[in-house]
Amino acid sequence: MIKSFKEIIKRYFISGVAVVVPAIITYLVLKFLFQTVDGILQSYLQDLLGFYRAGLGLLTIVLLILVFGILTRNWVGHRIYEAGDRLIARMPLIRPIYSAAKQLLHALTSDSGGSFKDVGLVEYPRKGLYQLCFVARPVEIHAEGKTRSHLTVFVPATPTPVTGMVVVVPAEDIILLDMSIEDGVKFLVSGGVASPSVLKQRMTTE
Repeated sequence: MIKSFKEIIKRYFISGVAVVVPAIITYLVLKFLFQTVDGILQSYLQDLLGFYRAGLGLLTIVLLILVFGILTRNWVGHRIYEAGDRLIARMPLIRPIYSAAKQLLHALTSDSGGSFKDVGLVEYPRKGLYQLCFVARPVEIHAEGKTRSHLTVFVPATPTPVTGMVVVVPAEDIILLDMSIEDGVKFLVSGGVASPSVLKQRMTTE
């Protein structure tokens, strides 16, 4: 009787965890993004309006994004955007940051040829520990009269996978996973909570 009661409570508790934990993680991530984005224009809006309310910065940025989106969808706005894009691309200090940010965002959200190719595991920060990574492209290293096959991978941070580091790793040291880029992003944003119970190596065909 007591054992059955414990099993029922356990079952209900696990079901509750499945509902509550994703909601809490979503809240924490959204709160972090809200506070970060909302604070970008806080000082400017304070000086301009003479007052500031929480959420005003975020609302302003959303409106600006929509306005820029609308403008760049027409011929004139698109031409202006292209001109501005070319201008930024000529600025020595800004150019590498701007272009890298564009490419990273495109790689994480696009299914085209410019996106990351695979999700993998790389041993980091020490042997026996694994970090999820996104495979960008193969690269060969010519050194000491030898040619070695490597992979350029992006090792993202948690819970914001748009930051991280790039490393070049020997191809044999990467475990390619049977996982989509979208699922890899979910894995990172959730802090591993949304990870599958089995990380399956992707079978490659020669």
